[in-house]
Amino acid sequence: MPLEIGDKAPEFETTTESEEPVSSELLEGKKYVLYFYPRDNTPGCTKEACSIRDNYQTFLDQDILVYGASGGNAQSHQKFINKYNLPFPLLMDEKLELAKKFGAYKRGNRVARITYLIDEEGNIEGIFGVEGHEKVKTSQHAEQIIQFWKL
Repeated sequence: MPLEIGDKAPEFETTTESEEPVSSELLEGKKYVLYFYPRDNTPGCTKEACSIRDNYQTFLDQDILVYGASGGNAQSHQKFINKYNLPFPLLMDEKLELAKKFGAYKRGNRVARITYLIDEEGNIEGIFGVEGHEKVKTSQHAEQIIQFWKL
């Protein structure tokens, strides 16, 4: 059953590409963006990441954390971060367990382009990329999030 606005975000535990722990428990009391993307260093994923990078200060100013997630390994994520100067962490999900919990898993061990906006209580406030919700516009994705949250 797909996640919907108002649902509690699934519980999860993982690390960033630099081995920092991240979990739903550690994020309690914090507002955050969790965006799933298919692969590091691909054209659409790069546009999406750079859109968020270019608007990252807006998120910081509102104390909103941003996490990207795909099935890449730590080395792939680190190269992606370094190549495009991404200021936010990428979550480790090599077995696609996180993607499966959030409904972002696609056949063929692929990750769908889906974004969840999660409030301080761990509830889903906004969704992009799931049927019935606004589609992710890769080169303007940060603007979509900013407009949704009226930042």
